[in-house]
Amino acid sequence: MKCAIVTGGSRGIGRAVCIKLAEEKNYHILINYASNEAAAQETLSKVQELGATGEILKFDVGNAEESQKVLTDWQEKNPDAIVEVIVNNAGITRDGLFMWMQSEDWNSVINTSLNGFFNVTNFFIQKLLRNKYGRIINMVSVSGVKGTAGQTNYSAAKAALVGATKALAQEVAKRNITVNAVAPGFIRTDMTQDMNEDELKAMIPANRFGEAEEVADLVAFLASRKASYITGEVVNINGGIYS
Repeated sequence: MKCAIVTGGSRGIGRAVCIKLAEEKNYHILINYASNEAAAQETLSKVQELGATGEILKFDVGNAEESQKVLTDWQEKNPDAIVEVIVNNAGITRDGLFMWMQSEDWNSVINTSLNGFFNVTNFFIQKLLRNKYGRIINMVSVSGVKGTAGQTNYSAAKAALVGATKALAQEVAKRNITVNAVAPGFIRTDMTQDMNEDELKAMIPANRFGEAEEVADLVAFLASRKASYITGEVVNINGGIYS
């Protein structure tokens, strides 16, 4: 059984990625979520409606012990399963000016985006290397590429993930494993629902927010065999706001 794992797969871009991968029917979809079980179940239903298979895995990617335990249990129950695609999408924001930022707001954001990447990818990396094939896609952000005021923690976490993407890509390329990052701008999801879309779209050359499905199309391409010569890249998908 060939599998793709999507962290933070219950909502937003993560859900759109699960659905897009399900449409292609190449993979059994592992939908990770941390807290919203109803949303994760809804994602799974949408995957199954498309004729694909999937299951949900509840763990906080930022918690090393929990991640290890849940993934180990899953692997032991599915000894023949091979995870070929890892989409590190889980992320949280705790926005605020740096001068007032509390250490927990710094640590929780870094923990989810950066340590979450480590906890999930490190668990599977030796298996990918043995298998001599893999696709790792890290969800970063325009904030991680250009920096965004009021998001020093989020910008730091995503910029660190950009560096990790480029370094890991060089380590594993000989084994037919690609590692890329996708950097969305303003995408219409739960994370951006409180933003003033009319005001912000004036800054965006495309004059609109992006849709989660548009990001998912890009992720699905990078997860495919067609993208075998693209690695170590950060692909911006932001309507021209930063290019």
